[in-house]
Amino acid sequence: MSANSLPLVNGAKPNRREQILSAAAELFAHHGFHGVGIDDIGAAVGISGPALYRHFRSKDAILGEMLNSISHYLLEGGTKRAAAGGTPDELLAALVRFHVDFALDHPALITVQERNLANLTDGDRKQVRALQRQYVEVWVRAIREAVPGLGERQARSAAHAVFGLINSTPYNRHLGDGALADLLCRLALGALSAAT
Repeated sequence: MSANSLPLVNGAKPNRREQILSAAAELFAHHGFHGVGIDDIGAAVGISGPALYRHFRSKDAILGEMLNSISHYLLEGGTKRAAAGGTPDELLAALVRFHVDFALDHPALITVQERNLANLTDGDRKQVRALQRQYVEVWVRAIREAVPGLGERQARSAAHAVFGLINSTPYNRHLGDGALADLLCRLALGALSAAT
């Protein structure tokens, strides 16, 4: 994955704001949102804690931008794959592989996303939830096309179950990334095909 396709990095070389987001993601994943202070984040990028306020108004704002960036990235990537064409099975396999690659490449972001929705401000939480619902709907359509006869509610439940499987990767590193990616794809696609 190239630097400019990372969910928190917009340019080829991360700017200071992007460095702060990446450092905060690692710190939040390892110590929890409440276990990390502004000074910790500043130290991780080589600036003082108060200097962070030139880039973000608060630690809440860092988390909000981080989780919004992740949600936009997943939705855009899922939508792009859904629009690429191919058979229903190919589309579903592309979605699974996209999400697996994201989870393996960004375990800290997966951990922060799973553990910190409740720590978002109300406005950020609503925006992240709306983006996540749109991403789920991309999956629901793909699942229903690939698994004929599956109802909408079943497809939605199946999508969330597969996300749970794939998003467990920060806690499952018994295999190398390539072997683990292949295993996760087989398991996810097998589970989805068994949904009827």
